Amino acid sequence: MGAVLIQLPPSFTVKEFRNTKDFLDKLPHGYEYALEFRHPSWQTEGPWEMLRHYNIAAVMTDSPPQDKLQFLSEVTITANHSFIRWHGRNAKLRYNYLYSKEELRPWIEKLKRISIESPVVRGYFNNHYGAKAVINALEFKEILGTVLLDKEKAVLEHAQNYYPHNYLHASETRQLTLDDK
Repeated sequence: MGAVLIQLPPSFTVKEFRNTKDFLDKLPHGYEYALEFRHPSWQTEGPWEMLRHYNIAAVMTDSPPQDKLQFLSEVTITANHSFIRWHGRNAKLRYNYLYSKEELRPWIEKLKRISIESPVVRGYFNNHYGAKAVINALEFKEILGTVLLDKEKAVLEHAQNYYPHNYLHASETRQLTLDDK
């Protein structure tokens, strides 16, 4: 099993620091945890120190540029393992987003920096009924230089046939869509 994700609701502010600490005190041992702050008030040093104390990974994200949680896209290591979530970059279609390879490439350098301090790095693309997370995960494996298994290649080829317009021209299509609205 990977890390257990604790995702705080967007309404949960840093005013709940003590309650969060009390909750973390009660977590069962023997598991790895990752915590995703979803309110900008958590952007202070105290929460990161708290996570370091418990060896809980601060969730780093890739989100739309105008998102108020952009501070989560900074490399922040708080445990001996790391957790990254790719949310997508379109605020209106946050969970229905297919990253282009060009959008994923900058994460290679970030992953190198993260892996220096954190021997285990976990990455998750948003779940989506159209399996766009699967496409992006397989593409990212290729970008990182991993040779895909035959089954993975078949899944990726099938997905490319399913999303030919979005897949083959993702950045141009997204730009047109955003500019036209």
